[in-house]
Amino acid sequence: MTKKIIAIAAFLLAVFVLVPVAISATGRWDLYYTLTSVALLSIGSAGVWLTFYIGRINIGQGAYALMGGYVSAVLMTKVGVSFWLTLPLAGLFCAGISVLIGLPILRLRGVYFAMITLVLTEVTRLAALALPITNGAKGITSIPLPGGVSLFGIPLIPDFATMANPKLGFYLLAVTMMVLSYAVLWRIVNSRLGHLCRSLQQNEELAASIGVNTAYLRVLTYAISSFFGGLAGAVFVAISQSIYPSSFAVTDSVNFMLYCFVGGLGYVTGPMLGTFLLYFGWDLLSVAKQYQLLIYSSAMIALMLVLPNGVLSLFDRKGGKK
Repeated sequence: MTKKIIAIAAFLLAVFVLVPVAISATGRWDLYYTLTSVALLSIGSAGVWLTFYIGRINIGQGAYALMGGYVSAVLMTKVGVSFWLTLPLAGLFCAGISVLIGLPILRLRGVYFAMITLVLTEVTRLAALALPITNGAKGITSIPLPGGVSLFGIPLIPDFATMANPKLGFYLLAVTMMVLSYAVLWRIVNSRLGHLCRSLQQNEELAASIGVNTAYLRVLTYAISSFFGGLAGAVFVAISQSIYPSSFAVTDSVNFMLYCFVGGLGYVTGPMLGTFLLYFGWDLLSVAKQYQLLIYSSAMIALMLVLPNGVLSLFDRKGGKK
């Protein structure tokens, strides 16, 4: 337990203190955007990991990231709602939609559920193209930066438009959300709800036979998963100050799933590590030019063969302890 506390403290020190200090010293301000993207993508992949936890292969997280982004963009540009209020609203909207979608499709398993969720991302993109409120292919642009937040006249969050370096503000926002998201995910896994969800993964029929409400658990976990996706999409929109139907595509949904596989499906922090490795790995391979995709794909196949339980299995002597 002491080792875990030390590891968590070291991680928090690194992301909140050491990384900003190192970037400031080197002047590599572009790394803020890269690390912010990694943090937000890891939030979305955390939701995908949760659906794996109930034995479902989710390849549709890009759909909810796109929905969350559009909800935030529409509320800010057409209703005048503060970005900070659109964050939970985007997540809740995605959770609500996922309940309606999940009720029929969560009865499916294996490749059938995976195929439906994969199609969902493309359906969402086509809906964004067709709906007038999303401006079709033109998308929504000129989205304002997050404003300031104060309580009883005491400023809590500065206005990003007045910040000397908004990239630092977005980085701190993203890593804070990432830390909170994984803390929630860890709490779910180590609660009664998490144990019940694990029973679905192992033997859904047996769980139902002893009185577990399997339908309720499936929908609840899928809603939480979609909530994470909506949050990530909303922050991405604030960073880019624009959103288009192609902002999140099928490729992104597949990547969310791959992040979980690479990090390790048996570990809560697996999606976080997988996102970091694959995102930076793809960037580093850019020097290979036309061979980038070939090397990347070959490395992925080799990794799956050598480490089928993910990279974190290298550090787990007890075999899958979370």
